[in-house]
Amino acid sequence: MAKVIRMPDGSAAKRAKPLRAMLRSFTVQSKAGFLRIDPGARHALNIRAAQHRPMIELFYFDAGGGHRSASTALLQVITQSYPQWQVTLVNLQELLQDIDPVHRLSKFQSQDVYNAMLKRGWTGATTVILRALQQGIRALSPLMEMQLRRHWQQSKPDLVVSLIPNFNGVMFRALRDVLPTVPYITVMTDLADSPPRFWQEAQDQYLVCGTEKAMRQARAIGYRPNRIFRVSGMVLKPQFYQSVDPCAVLTRQAIGLNDARPVALIMFGGYSADTALQIVHTLRDDHPSVQTIVMCGHNEALRRKLQGIDGCHAVGFTSDVPSYLRLADFFIGKPGPGSISEALHIGLPVIVERTRKTMTQERYNTVWIEEQKIGIVVTGFDKISSAVEKMLRRNVLARFRANAARLDNQALFEIPRIFDQILADHSAAAHAVAVSAAIRPRVEAG
Repeated sequence: MAKVIRMPDGSAAKRAKPLRAMLRSFTVQSKAGFLRIDPGARHALNIRAAQHRPMIELFYFDAGGGHRSASTALLQVITQSYPQWQVTLVNLQELLQDIDPVHRLSKFQSQDVYNAMLKRGWTGATTVILRALQQGIRALSPLMEMQLRRHWQQSKPDLVVSLIPNFNGVMFRALRDVLPTVPYITVMTDLADSPPRFWQEAQDQYLVCGTEKAMRQARAIGYRPNRIFRVSGMVLKPQFYQSVDPCAVLTRQAIGLNDARPVALIMFGGYSADTALQIVHTLRDDHPSVQTIVMCGHNEALRRKLQGIDGCHAVGFTSDVPSYLRLADFFIGKPGPGSISEALHIGLPVIVERTRKTMTQERYNTVWIEEQKIGIVVTGFDKISSAVEKMLRRNVLARFRANAARLDNQALFEIPRIFDQILADHSAAAHAVAVSAAIRPRVEAG
């Protein structure tokens, strides 16, 4: 049975049993029976354990933005709950920059090309690009592993955490060559491993999954049960869990919307898309009672186009996405794991599309939405009018909202506890070896 970590309140009081307490009763089996560690040796081990500050590396890159967001969110929570840990964020793209063929031929990086495609809505080409990327990683893996070995020979972390897909095989092999006993963990920021070997590699590492589907996939390729951890969703920013100050709450009236009319929040990532403009016009024509909030992100041209449309409020780039989500009744957008998880955590049902342009790694998300009964999947946003009509039918919206509320995503707080457990297990094992070595001369002399 895979381990399940639950942490309702995020407190540090329920951490794994401290190593020093474990060592107080530690015994070692030998030919002479069970020997208790002599007080002097045990005291020295306790001092070393108390003084050691585990060093953790969180690897991310900027393709899509969700990987950096998850790593910085974890950094914030770890800093508060585990101040004794030393946590470093490592941008893998920068570390491997000299090997990046795109960077060699231009001033750009591979992630820049990927993000430009997202900005322009060329998502239909991502399947081809993904295959080419995976082939390129295989071809360049000896150089990448060499660069990673050099990095870890200097940094010597106690725990390596990957929040990125595609590179986990390369990273795992390099780490094993340099630091064979250091745990390697992949935290999936997608709901499933799609396509295969996007996130999951058949290797003896730890894996954090946010869905049952991802866990089944891990078991199918041979992950041992004690290497798989199930959490309650995707990593969200800490602000989604912060209490709301009633005096500072953003209101519909403050942004020119009517409290008595339904509101749809439209979001298509950090660069948005002109699809949002089409949706606004369609809803204005077919459902004039429906108001819209459009998160334009860095797409200033889109924000200008939306200005002045009655019943529509266009928002430029902002870090306060939760406040705007709380003003809406439902969400419309692409099926990205981050955006739909944010909407669902606030309690908003979702309307997303599944077409041939949907990115490979996001297609399962639409299936999951239907399975969980938390929204509507359309075969194109030209059908948005009928989807909104269905969403606003009697009791449909309420039923979807109730299903969304049951998800109770606490992954942000559950994952650091998993790190703590893995560190404790590996520290105990390492100290057991050290203790055995320390008492062996005494046993042999006896």
